Amino acid sequence: MALRVLAAACTAAVAPRAHALKGPLQQQVRLSQEQSRAFQGWMLRIINAQLEQGPTPRWQHRDCAGLVRFAVNEALSPHDAKWLRANGIATDRRLPPELDLTGEQAALRNRWVQTGGQVGHFVTAIALVQHNSKFIAREVSQAQPGDLLFFDQGDEQHLMVWMGARIAYHTGTVTTDDNGLRAVDIKQLMTWKDTRWQPVASNPNFAGIFRLSFLS
Repeated sequence: MALRVLAAACTAAVAPRAHALKGPLQQQVRLSQEQSRAFQGWMLRIINAQLEQGPTPRWQHRDCAGLVRFAVNEALSPHDAKWLRANGIATDRRLPPELDLTGEQAALRNRWVQTGGQVGHFVTAIALVQHNSKFIAREVSQAQPGDLLFFDQGDEQHLMVWMGARIAYHTGTVTTDDNGLRAVDIKQLMTWKDTRWQPVASNPNFAGIFRLSFLS
């Protein structure tokens, strides 16, 4: 499998380079530490469901940023029995606790800061990290579950999601035989033959680890 094709659908309208990344354009409502841990648990559970069962029809924009947007928005949703059925997630003891969001916190769902400062349901990969996340480090040892790995190949930008032992992503392309979803062992990615995709500080194409700005 070649990572060359990873960012096919993530490169549209992403002209700025990663070295120009800045912090969020505006202050956001934040989750508490307890809510943040619950959110991370739900985000990973949702992504794992996509990996195990294939993409749910409810996830419509199939690319690297689309995977993140879908997982974030669903993690911020009420996870009642109807939601569990719609997402193919069984009720069991492994479910994270509910976030118990306030009205302001719940309003974070589907509210992404876009380039230029507008707020909407859609955001590109680079705007997702540039205006909706905070830079953490270029060392993967600093990553927490749900953090984003951002790569800038010049004409290709790509997001991956830190899952702990694995990294999940969408290639940006979908065919009848390939839904585009991948999960790669971190050790495998650290020694990837195409060094442009290695998440190491010595790789100039690796912009670093980013964390959603509403998390504590």
